[in-house]
Amino acid sequence: MTDGPAVDVAGAGVTAVGGRSRNEDAFIADPPVFVVADGMGGHLAGAEAAWAAMAAFQPLVGTAALTPEDVARAHLEARRNVAAVQADVGAASGTTLTGAVAVMHGGNPWWMVINVGDSRTYALDGGELRQVTVDHSHVQELVDAGRITPAQALVHPDRNILTRAIGDDILEMDAWLVPQVPGRRLVVASDGLMKEVEDREIGEVAGLIGDAATAAAALVDLAIGRGATDNVTVVVADATSTTPADADAAPWPLWGADQDPDTTPSLRRRGGA
Repeated sequence: MTDGPAVDVAGAGVTAVGGRSRNEDAFIADPPVFVVADGMGGHLAGAEAAWAAMAAFQPLVGTAALTPEDVARAHLEARRNVAAVQADVGAASGTTLTGAVAVMHGGNPWWMVINVGDSRTYALDGGELRQVTVDHSHVQELVDAGRITPAQALVHPDRNILTRAIGDDILEMDAWLVPQVPGRRLVVASDGLMKEVEDREIGEVAGLIGDAATAAAALVDLAIGRGATDNVTVVVADATSTTPADADAAPWPLWGADQDPDTTPSLRRRGGA
C-alpha cells in the first residue's frame, strides 16, 4: 500500500435469501471495497466459501491509497481461504467473486474491477448500462463462439455451469482499470438478480434512484417480487473523484479501450500474482 491522496467513493449493498433455504451470497460495501461473492450452489460450504473470500478483502476496508497489486494479493488470499474451507469440509467448495475496489495507480484514482465466475459488475453512464465483466460460464463461451444468442443463454440447460471459480486450480482473475467519471455508477450483483431482471431494467432502476442504498434495495426487491428462486445480492457504488482523461492504466488492461474481437473468458483473464 502506498501513501497518496484518498479517492472519494461511497456505496451500499443489500442481500436477500430469495427462494433458497440459506443465503450463500456475501458482500462488502465499505469504501474503498465493493465486492460480491456467490457461494457455489450444490457444493458443501458454499456460504463459508463466499465469506472466506470476503475475509480476504476485509483488511482493505478503510485504506485510502490501495494499489492494484493490493487487490491482486487479496484475490490470491481469497483463494487460500477457500482452499482452507475445502480442507475443513473435505469436499469441493467454491464461490464467484466480482466487484470494484478504488485504487491509486500512477498517481491517479481508478476503479479496479475484478471478476472470477458469473456474478457481474456493470457501469452505468448517462442511462446506458454496460457490463464490465465477462462471465466465466459455459453459456458465455457458447455466446462468444456464436453458437447461441444472449437471450438463449438465459434459458440454456447448462447456464449454471461455471468455467472459473474461487476454489478451482486456476490462479487467475480478470481485471480492468475503469476510470472514475462524474456520474458513473457501478452495480455489482450475484446472478440471482440477472435471472429475474433484465439489464435494461437494472440500468433504469439504478439510474433513477440517487441514493446507493435505496437503489440496491430497489433492485433486490424487484427480483424478489418476481419470485427469485436464488439468493439476490446487489452493491451500488459511486465516485466523486475523477480519473484524468490522459491517465495511463498500463500495465493493467483499461476497460473501454479497443479490445481483441475474441472476448472469450480464457483470453480476457489476467494473472493475479
